[in-house]
Amino acid sequence: MTINILAVGNVKEAYYRNKIDEYIAGIKKKIEIRLITVNDCPIPKGAGERINEKIKQKEGQDILSHIGGRDYVVALCIEGKAIKEGDFSAFIRRAEDKMCSALTFVIGGSLGLHENVIKRADFKLSFSPMTFPHQLMRVMLLERIEAAICGR
Repeated sequence: MTINILAVGNVKEAYYRNKIDEYIAGIKKKIEIRLITVNDCPIPKGAGERINEKIKQKEGQDILSHIGGRDYVVALCIEGKAIKEGDFSAFIRRAEDKMCSALTFVIGGSLGLHENVIKRADFKLSFSPMTFPHQLMRVMLLERIEAAICGR
């Protein structure tokens, strides 16, 4: 099985990129992992709800174009279910048992995920009731995956 991290926008901060690269290198020793980035749409200053919804919809279409029909999709969103640290490995194993082609984690952009992406998700995962920058979320998710896969 392959693990995909499908995220909106590029990571600009070098310290985040370095940690992402470090975690991916460790995970690749055990399992195939891919980081797929879709372009984020610029948010005009003072954009209203209608424009924000169009931006989320466009980003959502881009995300969905990278998801295979047999992927087990995990959307990271506040309204999702939290998984205890020790249970994350079992969660990944259960996804493997489903005989999916890939376990795909989806991280939205600054405005979050469009409802079509959330509807496509097989599971909604929450790391916290707080909101984190989407660049940092990649680091946090990869750290959890590495711990689960590599037994740290």
